Amino acid sequence: MSLLWYFLGGVAVLSLLGYFLQEKFIFKPEVLHSSFRFRYDIPFRELNFDISKGVRINGLHFYRDQPLGLVLYLHGNTRSIKGWAKYARDFYRYNYDVVLIDYRGFGKSTGKRTEESLLADIQFVYDRLRAQYPEQHLILYGRSIGSGFAAKIASDNRPRYLILDAPYYSFTQVVRRFLPILPVGLVLRYHLRTDKWIRRVNCHTYILHGTRDWLIPVRHSQALQAINPSKITLIKIEGGGHNNLPTFPEYHNFIRDILKY
Repeated sequence: MSLLWYFLGGVAVLSLLGYFLQEKFIFKPEVLHSSFRFRYDIPFRELNFDISKGVRINGLHFYRDQPLGLVLYLHGNTRSIKGWAKYARDFYRYNYDVVLIDYRGFGKSTGKRTEESLLADIQFVYDRLRAQYPEQHLILYGRSIGSGFAAKIASDNRPRYLILDAPYYSFTQVVRRFLPILPVGLVLRYHLRTDKWIRRVNCHTYILHGTRDWLIPVRHSQALQAINPSKITLIKIEGGGHNNLPTFPEYHNFIRDILKY
């Protein structure tokens, strides 16, 4: 009986630590000073979206003279747009504008993070972009943790396409895989129900996933596609991992085909 109490006590302690420290495990931001200057060899402008007092979302806009549309790129849980900006070329080369934004606490963006506030920030940015571009020319691209954000925004709006790169069925499932003994549903403050949101997405959804992704296995994407096979296309990158899909020619061929369609 005493062993059971020790076990339960250990789970309780781990649950408390998980609840209060989860931000440090989920998000790995690179913080940039407000005076930092971005430098790239293709035309761009820096963006600032003032959400509310003390909350500013920083972004980059890579622009063409006569773009075919705009891709809003929602990045993963690490670094800042300073590093993620290199992926703008994957879309820019096909005559698309690209906007990348940093979440609260990333790069130059400020504000306290919650699931609700992050989603509200992205909707705010989407509304601003929708005022400048016809919505049928807007494409949402979500990478890893950003895939859940992209699915939610697509479910509440009408972009041309939704593209998900290494998405999860729900973030709870990802965490439960690594911490099976914890009551993840109670401890976790970020549930990010891609499985629920993708049911309400009206546009066609393209999912790209590596077959050797150890962090978020491809079965997450297979389960998402099964929700609505007629409106969700799953593109498997053979041998692809979680962080290296752009090193595969197949990835770029699929991006080209999607943008040119």
